[in-house]
Amino acid sequence: MEFAFIGQIIGLYKLVLIVRIALSWIPHNPHNPAITFLYKITEPVLEPVRRVIPAIGGIDISPIIVFIGLSFIKGIFT
Repeated sequence: MEFAFIGQIIGLYKLVLIVRIALSWIPHNPHNPAITFLYKITEPVLEPVRRVIPAIGGIDISPIIVFIGLSFIKGIFT
């Protein structure tokens, strides 16, 4: 039962990451409280990955690595 909950949390976090990625393509106000919250909950996961795997040709691939990792973790629990 609690494993399904973990899967739902991971799915929700993936959705938040998709929003964060979409925001990187469009101009936005970084001081908006919703945007600030989005960055606060995604940056602690993305930043360590960026330290290990830097941008390739100016493209940040850390979200892809995080998606793969989250999918792997979700597969273990579901």
